[in-house]
Amino acid sequence: MGKKIVVALGHSALGKTFPEQKEAVKNAASAIADLVEAKYDIVITHSNGTQVGMIHSAMREYSRLEPTNTVAPMSICSAMSQGYIGYDLQNEIRTELLNRGIYKPVSTIITQVRVDPFDTAFSYPTKEIGRYMTAEEAKAEEEKGNHVVEIEGKGYKRVIAAPRPMEIYETDAIKTLMDAGQIVIAAGGGGIPVLQQGTRLKGASAVIEKDVTSSCLAEELGADVLLLLTGVEKVCLNFGTDNEQPLDTISVEDATKYIADKQFNEGGMLPKVEAAVSFASSSKEHKAIITSIDTALDGILGKTGTVITC
Repeated sequence: MGKKIVVALGHSALGKTFPEQKEAVKNAASAIADLVEAKYDIVITHSNGTQVGMIHSAMREYSRLEPTNTVAPMSICSAMSQGYIGYDLQNEIRTELLNRGIYKPVSTIITQVRVDPFDTAFSYPTKEIGRYMTAEEAKAEEEKGNHVVEIEGKGYKRVIAAPRPMEIYETDAIKTLMDAGQIVIAAGGGGIPVLQQGTRLKGASAVIEKDVTSSCLAEELGADVLLLLTGVEKVCLNFGTDNEQPLDTISVEDATKYIADKQFNEGGMLPKVEAAVSFASSSKEHKAIITSIDTALDGILGKTGTVITC
């Protein structure tokens, strides 16, 4: 007991709308409270894909209705998503803990993450963002220098880069709060990607894969476990087929082989397995666990989930 855990919440923990999120975070809060009762020290990260897209679309519409206002850059949209998701999470976790007779402060840290301006991801953007557009709107976006892709049968969407995280600027603040006994919500949506320009940090038009940043943060905090919570209880080979095979405990070597064999969906399980491999391979003392939010404590206790170790 007393071990440090970084808990990465996936899309299923947040829902897709304001009302859905209010309900979904209650389930997340219950899972976190179970871990607190078991005496673990916790830092929480979370996705923001749906939320940051919603904010981006809303801010674009605002600028259209009020021409004197410029479109909010992605870095600001990311910061907004961190703030309001953190607000819902910290309040619901606080309520759940108090209902169990536990007083433990919960804090949200707006987190910035340095990326490399020469990362090849900026040349090959892949992350869809915002609403569907018409062909005319898509052309206008391209004239502004933005990247757009056509989604068959649905329209067009803007795509942005997903560079690798290089440095988490608020690590010391997160560690200080964690060491003081607080639950910390940080690196939401993978963190706000920024470029360092002298003493100034400038927001980048990009997003960062949340699970990759979660792995980096777990290493920097000296965490014992990276707990990646998703919509399934275990990682499976041949997922969705008659030959589906759940995985229990696997080595970094085996997980790497499965990645090479393209066993995992790029937009789904792949980034979680890659993050798990990265963290587990950094030390023989580290382990990563992938399981559902409903089986979080059982996963930590070794009763279920997929465990990846060195």
